[in-house]
Amino acid sequence: MVRFGCVLVRNFADLSSKFWRWLRINAAISTGSRQAKKFGKFGENSLILFPTTTIFNQRYIHIGNETMIGEHVALSAGMIEGQVCLTDPVVKIGDRCLIGRGSGIVGHYSIEIGDDVWTGHHVYITDQSHGYEDVTRPISAQSQPERAVKIGDGSWLGHGVVVLPGAIIGKNVAVGANSVVTGELPDYCVAVGAPARVIRRYSAETGWSARNFRSKDR
Repeated sequence: MVRFGCVLVRNFADLSSKFWRWLRINAAISTGSRQAKKFGKFGENSLILFPTTTIFNQRYIHIGNETMIGEHVALSAGMIEGQVCLTDPVVKIGDRCLIGRGSGIVGHYSIEIGDDVWTGHHVYITDQSHGYEDVTRPISAQSQPERAVKIGDGSWLGHGVVVLPGAIIGKNVAVGANSVVTGELPDYCVAVGAPARVIRRYSAETGWSARNFRSKDR
């Protein structure tokens, strides 16, 4: 009886594993699928892996070609489903990007992610925040004006990076894990910290230099 129970459990586990693998492949949002057609643009050979999480107002979200978005990634445009947004696209993700699992891209006005941008897991990018100055009102009711976010081609955002409203990240920028980007980071640099600061930078004249630079707050 015990042996039969062990065999039954093992068979069920094998079957569950096979079903989960099948589900991950067949429930993903892929080019040409019914879910992909809800997006303002969904490029060739792009994929949003299963399981997904919050995704709404897809008509304002544009995804380029050969881009992969990992499991449990939140993608949203505006505050609520069905909201008419003032800009289109609100969220634009370029070609050949890779967005790590558990990340969130929450746009209200303009988030532009260039080509060949890769992120680690649990990266958060937003163009909207809240104030706190009025102590008579909840912080959630003190919305601040949206400020556009731009991430340049070829950049890499490490695990847990947060990109806040108004941030501009240049081309081929490496942002270290758990950094918080609040301002402007120039092309071809390495930045770390909260707030992120440039610790290495490349120029054609001198190559790579290791110095302490200050990012431009916006």
